Amino acid sequence: MRPAQLLQRLPLRRSALRLAARGWHVVPGACLVGTRFDCGEPGCPVASCHPALANWEKAACHDVPTVRAWWRSLPYGVLVATGRTFDVLEVPAVLGRPAAMGVAGPVAVTPDARWLFLVRPQARLIPELHTQLDVVLHGPASWVPVPPTELRDGRVRWEVPPEEYDWRLPDSYTVQQAIVRGIRHLAEMRLAS
Repeated sequence: MRPAQLLQRLPLRRSALRLAARGWHVVPGACLVGTRFDCGEPGCPVASCHPALANWEKAACHDVPTVRAWWRSLPYGVLVATGRTFDVLEVPAVLGRPAAMGVAGPVAVTPDARWLFLVRPQARLIPELHTQLDVVLHGPASWVPVPPTELRDGRVRWEVPPEEYDWRLPDSYTVQQAIVRGIRHLAEMRLAS
């Protein structure tokens, strides 16, 4: 392993182990090599962030020895499976930034300014958000990258780390109401312009 890979791998491994120890189902993500993500599968057509394991849904786990072995040699991204311990509401920064002020729970931010609100599992989008194409609910059979995963434009970071609220997750309805307030506020601003 090259020294640069070792330096990249250590914080990713630490993060994956920490999350697994908390019962979060993690899975290795394809390694960023230049501008492509390499999962090790020859001829893989997926150029963006994706799981490094073909059967990732079944493999995702919080078993610390398994997680330790996955990150033993490569700087895999850290992906968390949703729909198990938590779901994730993904929104653009224009909605995420104001919503985060009224939410007591972990929030990650991607380099392309997508805000990831971790909420209790089994969430459903409320009717006001069904037509919002830029609001995504990650539940069963989905995943999201978490810090310090490297994406093309930079690293995923915690806006509000899980420790800040003692790893407690907010109710999805509460977060969605905060997002709806943001949407209404934006609409009012557009009308006033």
